[in-house]
Amino acid sequence: MSGIAKKLKRNRARAEGIGTKEQALKYLKQDYETLRQNCLECGQLFQDETFDAVPASLGFKDLGPNSYKVRGITWSRPTELSSCPQFIVGGATRTDICQGALGDCWLLAAIASLTLNEQVLARVVPPGQSFQEGYAGIFHFQFWQFGDWVDVVIDDRLPTKDGKLLFVHSAEGSEFWSALLEKAYAKLNGSYEALSGGSTTEGFEDFTGGIAEVHELQKPNPNLFKIIQKALLRGSLLGCSIDITSAADTEAITSQKLVKGHAYSVTAVNEVRYEGDMVKLIRIRNPWGQVEWTGPWSDGSMQWQQVSDEDRGRLSNKSEDGEFWMSFSEFLRQYSRVEICNLSPDALTDDDYKKWSLSKFEGTWRRGSTAGGARTIKVRPPPTHPTLLPPTFTYEVRHLQGVGTFWTNPQFVIKLDEEDDDPDDNEVGCSFLVGVIQKNRRSMRKIGEDMHTIGFSIYEFAGQRNVHLNRNFFLQHATKARSETFINLREVCNRFCLPPGEYLIVPSTFEPHKNGDFCVRVFSEKQADFQELDDPVEYKVEEENISEGDVDDKFRKLFSQLAGQDCEISAFELRNILNRVITKREDLKTDGFSLETCRNMVNLLDTDGTGKLGLVEFKILWNKIEKYLKFYQDKDTDKSGTISSTEMRMAVEIAGFSLNNALHQILVARYSDPDLTIDFDNFVSCLIRLESMFKTFKTLDKDNSGEVELDLVQWLNISLL
Repeated sequence: MSGIAKKLKRNRARAEGIGTKEQALKYLKQDYETLRQNCLECGQLFQDETFDAVPASLGFKDLGPNSYKVRGITWSRPTELSSCPQFIVGGATRTDICQGALGDCWLLAAIASLTLNEQVLARVVPPGQSFQEGYAGIFHFQFWQFGDWVDVVIDDRLPTKDGKLLFVHSAEGSEFWSALLEKAYAKLNGSYEALSGGSTTEGFEDFTGGIAEVHELQKPNPNLFKIIQKALLRGSLLGCSIDITSAADTEAITSQKLVKGHAYSVTAVNEVRYEGDMVKLIRIRNPWGQVEWTGPWSDGSMQWQQVSDEDRGRLSNKSEDGEFWMSFSEFLRQYSRVEICNLSPDALTDDDYKKWSLSKFEGTWRRGSTAGGARTIKVRPPPTHPTLLPPTFTYEVRHLQGVGTFWTNPQFVIKLDEEDDDPDDNEVGCSFLVGVIQKNRRSMRKIGEDMHTIGFSIYEFAGQRNVHLNRNFFLQHATKARSETFINLREVCNRFCLPPGEYLIVPSTFEPHKNGDFCVRVFSEKQADFQELDDPVEYKVEEENISEGDVDDKFRKLFSQLAGQDCEISAFELRNILNRVITKREDLKTDGFSLETCRNMVNLLDTDGTGKLGLVEFKILWNKIEKYLKFYQDKDTDKSGTISSTEMRMAVEIAGFSLNNALHQILVARYSDPDLTIDFDNFVSCLIRLESMFKTFKTLDKDNSGEVELDLVQWLNISLL
């Protein structure tokens, strides 16, 4: 199925509610209830042929079929590993999630936070699954994937070595929900090895459908306390961690009982009066359920004796439950970062929570047409975070004077009308989050692909909503805001507060000509108008009307020499004529006009149905080609004899065709060479084809409605033109 057909099908499904929380997409078209019932009826345990118990499901390199690391691995069901296996016992807890021989601690940290929110957990881990009642060796889990909720079915055969689970397992040994969840996520991403290396925020988002932001605490946002306070009021998931400097530091415990390289949860913030001043406090929870901070404001510390009875009774806690308070200033000193997963409006059913307004669009970067790259240069890579991330490439942003191909990237405009109800300290305006997430890159690792380095720029906007802005706009306007870095993680996300107005968002890869699909999301405090900027599809050239009397004698003489005895020019004769002319030109590079192109030319101008061109028809064609040659040479700025795909886009517009991004992608795919250049014959072929299609549509659109209805025969006739 073509990309356009797939997109149309997906849009129809979404219009019917498929992909929502209530009606999740069935991954690989597998229906859990149907498959489970079939297994129960035939008395067999489910075996998932789409993610079989074979080496390919483990991985492709370090865990690939020929790797020594996969020797001795067998696949076993929990009923073979435990005399009394359980799905979940006493609720999901942190001790259910112990890391195995896979570098997916980022995922496990996200799962650990998931256990603290029963409502979110039930979304990902559908209740009612069991190894006892109705057991058929089949389980299912639900994940958010780039705008859709997806239901993933698995069997319960798990990788083991020496009789023990190889990857995630519970400390107790007989509880298997976390191991099965990891398997479902591995299936969604192509293999277990595809999960190696990542960011906790990626897991946060796939479990909630939210948008995650990371705040580095070495240079914190001055309004971070207020941001955290608002996030908690919106039901967001919050985590924090302390960087390690070496592998030996992993889960090392400091003298004041903080654990390095370990994922904590943030559960509250508050303020109390202490020694005459208001002190900001933050409450943190260690998912272990023990090992708590012993410094100021810890359980039972002296600071609690110097606050009011009301504050002490409201906030203090003396139990060893893993939860503790500390001052916000101490938090900024001790911790390295805080991660906030802001939940989408549909993830919150409790009316007590304030909700974000969500706007979302999908887009594509395509080599030569809409993958324009960044308007930036590399400056320096910042330090990586060994606790949660793989090695990453991050670039600080500095803008260049030129724009290159940057302007060809997809463009989106957001209109912010209302200021925040309760603005952050010293920051009056419209608060919003922008996240650009690249799609399906993790599953492409097995074919040698990985994450692109991505970011985005924001400009003040004032113009037409139905026009893709050209290079002149970016030469004349500086950015209003931008992503802090370009980074090769799945998503780049930043928070902004800007005055009311309209803003242009341009997401891009760091380097140009990188193919990829992406989703851009905006979470705003108030309702915002959000749309993609794209050109209308139009043909703006007036028909050339000439008669035989308008043809000069010199051209008549030339035509009679070329046309022969029948006084008409066929497609075969046209090809010979054009190729004789262009091969003499040293300023054009061309492989020569093809017979198909010449037939298209004849079909476009053959008004009497002879399949050949008469004098007037040939004159009109000759004028067209001369005009196209001028456009072509004007855009061949380096005088190479060819034009680039970007120059082609501008030349097509000068020729009178207004096309959207999707059509520009098709033109590049069809008419450019591997180096993204277009020679003259392909340029002419493209314009002739476009003109033929516009004219055909206009003929069929008898009432100028912009729509036509075709039966199969009509469709085939048009497609074969």
